[in-house]
Amino acid sequence: MRSSLRFYSKLLQYSSRNINPPSFSTDGVLRLCLLSHSHRLYSSSSVPDSNSSLDSLKLGLTKSDGLPAVSASSSSAGAVDLTSLVSASASKAREIVDLTRHYSRCYWELSKARLSLLVVATSGTGFVLGSSSAVDFPALCWTCMGTMMVAASANSLNQVFEINNDAKMKRTSKRPLPSGRITVPHAVNWASSVGLAGTALIATKANMLAAGLAASNLVLYAFVYTPLKQIHPVNTWVGAVVGAVPPLLGWAAAAGDISLNALILPAALYFWQIPHFMALAYMCRSDYAAGGFKMYSLADPTGLRTASVALRNSIYLIPLGFLAYDWGVTSGWFCLESLFLTAAITASAFSFYRDRTKEKARRMFYASLLYLPVFMSGLLIHRVSDNQLMADNAAKSCMETSVQNEENVPGKKKERHMKGTPARPPVAYASVAPFPFLPAPLYDYSL
Repeated sequence: MRSSLRFYSKLLQYSSRNINPPSFSTDGVLRLCLLSHSHRLYSSSSVPDSNSSLDSLKLGLTKSDGLPAVSASSSSAGAVDLTSLVSASASKAREIVDLTRHYSRCYWELSKARLSLLVVATSGTGFVLGSSSAVDFPALCWTCMGTMMVAASANSLNQVFEINNDAKMKRTSKRPLPSGRITVPHAVNWASSVGLAGTALIATKANMLAAGLAASNLVLYAFVYTPLKQIHPVNTWVGAVVGAVPPLLGWAAAAGDISLNALILPAALYFWQIPHFMALAYMCRSDYAAGGFKMYSLADPTGLRTASVALRNSIYLIPLGFLAYDWGVTSGWFCLESLFLTAAITASAFSFYRDRTKEKARRMFYASLLYLPVFMSGLLIHRVSDNQLMADNAAKSCMETSVQNEENVPGKKKERHMKGTPARPPVAYASVAPFPFLPAPLYDYSL
């Protein structure tokens, strides 16, 4: 007992000198480095120790004088359990992050996100054009979100039906379904859920007309256009109809109906898609042939008919700017801008018609990519609101009324005759240009 007391007193004296303070190792054992003083400490103890030549002294806490003992092995086990728990949690979190990233990437590719965003852009443009003086931005956001979901569903179902064809094409062989990154039932569930949710969202936040257009376009794309690609080249024109529906959807969501003015942007999209896809089909002829798709360019070895179709539909785009102004959709500046823009894509189509090479087809493809966003931007910039249209109509009606009042003033005919500009007498009957067999018009000069 005395030896123990003597030992602990010397230990306290040593620690008070602050020489080589004790350090705790990770296994819960107290290590005290005594260096040169260790020999004197052991020699002063009455209990001899054969390991007095050691440079360090390991002190374990033992049960003494009724005090509970703390086991070093239990502390070590607790530390190991805590470390293993932290590592397991980190590994689980890493697996969740990797899984989320994997399926997010698969959903992005199944949805053809960039194409779906283009559909959303056309739908949003139609919504703004169909709005009156003020645009309902919350309704615009809901409509765009629903359109994105429906477009994602249609594109996903398209890949489900074409999984075998995509596996044969270099351009599509790395998609999620052909590469095996996602299963077919999973893709079907994803497409069905987002399609129903998007249609319901448009129905509740917009109106049933817009929701009906969205649902019908999904069916037309997934169940008519997709199988038709393997049957007949007319699939390109059916696909052009599918691409022309989203602007109508946006217009219907904003206005609640479809008028003649709503057809400007759908017509532009319909005619624009023909040269766009003709160029793509010509550049990827071998790939489409390997995939088993019946494209128009495959039955045209020289490419003459493909180029002529592209050129003809590019020319059809020319009058759309004038119609947009004449129908009161845009201001007069849009006519000039649309004319230059359409001339550019028509020139690229004519260049492809004269020299039918992949390089010319690629130029026409890039020109078509430039045409659509610029055309839609021009529509939005030069859009005429209902207030402006009503003001213009009121001004025109006032001018017409003033002209009629001037003509009804007495003495106007006499003044006109005095100036030497005789008024044209009324026509008894006249012949119209398409009917040359009618006699020449006769004028009644007695009035």
